[in-house]
Amino acid sequence: MDTLTALQELIDVVAKLRSPNGGCPWDLAQTPETLTPYVIEEAYEVVDAIKSGDKNHVAEELGDLLLQVVLQAQIYSESGDFTLKEVAEGISQKLIRRHPHVFGDVSVQNVDEVKQNWEDIKAAEKGETVAETQKLSNKLFGYTRKLPPLMATMKMSKKAADVGFEWDDIDGVWEKYEEELGEFKQALAEETPERQQEELGDLLFTLLQLARWNNLDPSEALQGTNKRFIQRFQKMENFAERPLSEYSLVELEELWQQAKKELK
Repeated sequence: MDTLTALQELIDVVAKLRSPNGGCPWDLAQTPETLTPYVIEEAYEVVDAIKSGDKNHVAEELGDLLLQVVLQAQIYSESGDFTLKEVAEGISQKLIRRHPHVFGDVSVQNVDEVKQNWEDIKAAEKGETVAETQKLSNKLFGYTRKLPPLMATMKMSKKAADVGFEWDDIDGVWEKYEEELGEFKQALAEETPERQQEELGDLLFTLLQLARWNNLDPSEALQGTNKRFIQRFQKMENFAERPLSEYSLVELEELWQQAKKELK
């Protein structure tokens, strides 16, 4: 089976799953909006597989991500918006337009010139000037639309620091963190859930600035903590002689400390 045949088989399978005549009830119930979490989840699983170095796992996870593309295109095609054909043609044409040094007669000397051509062409496509697309506020807004919150915050704050919007030293960052922590505590005690949410966001934003100042990756840090939590919980379940729900909080804490000690 060649590549195009394999891809067509996937398209046919997805179309069958979405068919009102004998299709899958779960697939038929899905919309582009309900599938959005799966797009994000599968993208993260691809990254995790790549990090693992397991090539077979990478291939499997890329397949799961490809399924989300084909499924989204199938749903939109059912309402006459576009098909997978338009999706593929669109990205091919974009790549050709933005690589005139490969598909045209433009000459480039280095990667920086490639990037500059890309930005120039991108601006022209949007009917904007390069100056408009290069506005910092536009870039910051783009990060919030394209990236997970932790990554977006780190990108935004780095870009702001590059133009001088930065503390003089890390002591200033710690002072801001303490200030935001106090405001969060006050909001929890006295204010509305909306204000509490705002203050939580401010506190998290400042905490990430501390990570940035110390060249730490908050996404990697949190991922590591999640993995350690799961490992310790697995140990607790191994130590337990009955379901964890039957243990008191004191007993659970003892199991937790025993798990931590063994994993060290």
